[in-house]
Amino acid sequence: MSPDPEPVSLDLVPIALIAPRLKKIAVAVIIVGVVIGLIVSLFASNTVALLVGFIIAVPTSLAILMTLRRHITLYGTKVRAQAGFRTAEVDVAQVVSAELLVRTGRISEASMKLTDGRSTVRIPLALYTAGGGRELEILALRKLADALASSELVPAAALSSVLIEQLRAEARGAGLAERPLYRAVELVTTAGRVPRTTLTDHEVAGLLD
Repeated sequence: MSPDPEPVSLDLVPIALIAPRLKKIAVAVIIVGVVIGLIVSLFASNTVALLVGFIIAVPTSLAILMTLRRHITLYGTKVRAQAGFRTAEVDVAQVVSAELLVRTGRISEASMKLTDGRSTVRIPLALYTAGGGRELEILALRKLADALASSELVPAAALSSVLIEQLRAEARGAGLAERPLYRAVELVTTAGRVPRTTLTDHEVAGLLD
């Protein structure tokens, strides 16, 4: 019996990096909610005070909790995406759709959407600003490229090639303009397309030129 594949994190921004700040924000919001609730109780009923404190503290704290539970992990060819209390899993080797998405703005994002007929997952690959960016780690890119290469779907193979070219660019210390994921963002921005765009198969192939 073969051992289970080693899990590989596909989190573009590891939760461990932002968890301390998010926890501090959650505590601060709860304290503010309690303080304001106490102040309101001086002028209104306890029920109203509790309601005001609840409205201030709970939604933000819950949103932070959901963020802390957001993870994307690759197990061999299977991508498991956990968001809050929901989990979706896609077998990359069996995908029926593989797309490269671009969202432009002050912070632009390149991501991948994979569907295997049962579930859909979206994997952020890179974030770019005017001063630089953050890209998925080398091991994650390599393993994701390998998983995509196991699929018989042509767009999946094309995305695998894009990730491999991204790895090569990173390995030689190439500038952003030579990195396929950045070029995808630049393509959409230069063309003046809508802020959320799915690249065509031809455009994805063009990132390798």
